[in-house]
Amino acid sequence: MSLAELGRHEGPDAFAVGVARDGELVSVGFIAPDLAEPGSWRIRGMASAPESRGRGYGAAVLDALVAHARQRGATRIWCNARIGARTLYERAGFRVVSDVFELPEIGPHYVMELS
Repeated sequence: MSLAELGRHEGPDAFAVGVARDGELVSVGFIAPDLAEPGSWRIRGMASAPESRGRGYGAAVLDALVAHARQRGATRIWCNARIGARTLYERAGFRVVSDVFELPEIGPHYVMELS
């Protein structure tokens, strides 16, 4: 699947980053301004192929998304993070700011933010 196909549900201000290995997309993420809160940006759609996890691809995508938002004046970056991805975000400086909640058909998550 391509970034364009994955991003078809994202808004026009979304920025996408992907990592390809041997011509296959193995990690992806999107970020866009959160229009409800000036200066706030939301990360969406972070995912890595199961066989590619633990190799630094997700961290590289996350770093690029954060850098993009910071270069555009972000004062807060946040996401709904899957429970299993908590350490990925914590290593990048994010912190948990909510109790665990369930997203239907996706599973348990936290709200995490980087200020």
